[in-house]
Amino acid sequence: MKKFAPFLTLFLLTGIAALSQDCSHYLFMQQGKSIEMTIYNKKGEPAGKEVYTVSNVSNSGGVTTATLNSQMFDKKGKTAGATTSSTIKCTGGIFQVDMKLMLPQGQAERMNTAQVTGGTGILEYPSGMKAGDTLKSASIVMSNTPTPPNTPPNGGPPPPPNPFAFGSTVSMSVFDRKVIGQDTVTTTAGTWKCIKIAYKSKASFKSGPFPTTVNIDGTEWYAPGVGIIKTESQHGSTAITSIK
Repeated sequence: MKKFAPFLTLFLLTGIAALSQDCSHYLFMQQGKSIEMTIYNKKGEPAGKEVYTVSNVSNSGGVTTATLNSQMFDKKGKTAGATTSSTIKCTGGIFQVDMKLMLPQGQAERMNTAQVTGGTGILEYPSGMKAGDTLKSASIVMSNTPTPPNTPPNGGPPPPPNPFAFGSTVSMSVFDRKVIGQDTVTTTAGTWKCIKIAYKSKASFKSGPFPTTVNIDGTEWYAPGVGIIKTESQHGSTAITSIK
């Protein structure tokens, strides 16, 4: 039986690769699909959830594109911010994620209409990934238009300085992306055979005179032909817990 093992492995890998070439299998590219991602704090306790709904799925020239609308809820189930939107693409089995999805909710809302002024802003997940592979780094820079100063009515005293008068800038980079193995992930939404990816991320936020930098050493579990199922970092974790 052992002499057939390499052929069996090749057959299974070929099957996975064929599935990942079909963009219609991706959860985030199925029209009307609703995906609930639970957010956990450092202690592993539920801290809220983010619900993604898929719309505007289209295919042109072999490229499938979808709009991903995101709504955040707190741990009591109350909405915790405005809906934000981003674009997901799939071409030739390569799953392409808009890096705006990685922004914290508050920053995502503020930068929802920002202009991309640097970087590609696209994170790629190619088909056929295997342990030891190094994946492409990615970066994005976004800027908001400065807020015009308020004009005092009837020549009154000038208003207090607006801390956002100089606009907002966000720069983010994801690097050192390495495939470190395979793993099976089970949540309340199902069970998936996943590719385990380690990465580093750095995000800098600046609104007027208040700069903030966040560094992340993270791990994510990516199911070929499906999408990102689970993430973990020193700040907490996320996992898909419902699919409708």
